[in-house]
Amino acid sequence: MGRKFEVRKVSMAKTAAAKTKVYSKYGKEIYVIAKNGGTDPDANLSLRRLIEKAKKDQVPAHVIDKAIDKAAGGAGEDFAPARYEGFGPGGCMVIVDCLTDNVNRTITDVRNCFTKTDSKLGAQNSAAFMFDHLAIFTFKGNDDEEVFEALLEADVDVNDVELDDDQITVFVPHTEFFKAKTALIESFQEIEFDIEEISWVPQDTKDINDDDMPMFEKFMDMLNDCDDVQNIYHNANV
Repeated sequence: MGRKFEVRKVSMAKTAAAKTKVYSKYGKEIYVIAKNGGTDPDANLSLRRLIEKAKKDQVPAHVIDKAIDKAAGGAGEDFAPARYEGFGPGGCMVIVDCLTDNVNRTITDVRNCFTKTDSKLGAQNSAAFMFDHLAIFTFKGNDDEEVFEALLEADVDVNDVELDDDQITVFVPHTEFFKAKTALIESFQEIEFDIEEISWVPQDTKDINDDDMPMFEKFMDMLNDCDDVQNIYHNANV
């Protein structure tokens, strides 16, 4: 084991000013997943995972229900995923995941974030090759070997299990999300997840010095202000 990672995913703060953006983000993603995979969470596992995550982030039930009802009606916008990669201030690598109904608008908005902060928008896979696409679970515990063995017995493909300050973090391929979650729940019935999500985890980190920090913060703020941006991943050590 021994691989030390932090999940470097930029998510919007749950302040009053940011709640509308957070709700909109979840509503859009729930709508797209329900429209493409079906509105029944028991049959659409991706939808079930997203609903559980939205509830943890205190998204109101009416926001979730409205998005599912909209998908069930078959009407509404036609959103498509878009991913942009590049290099942010200080030379950090960045992945920007979007949902858009207007690719020209989205690429213009994202490109402006890069160009106005002395950053560089790259080609596809210019940054992603330095990240691992993983399912991540964190929960309280003090025996990482026991967790590792439980996952192996359930035939889960495990990337890593880390123990740090009575907190266990499990990394598995993103395709193993539900298999790993089921194995953990069945093996440790009192388990409560602090984090259970799919993320892009950097293989290495890049230190951001004090001179680059103001521009890095501006870069992140600009990306978060873009309506079509869903998630931002980076390898910056700030």
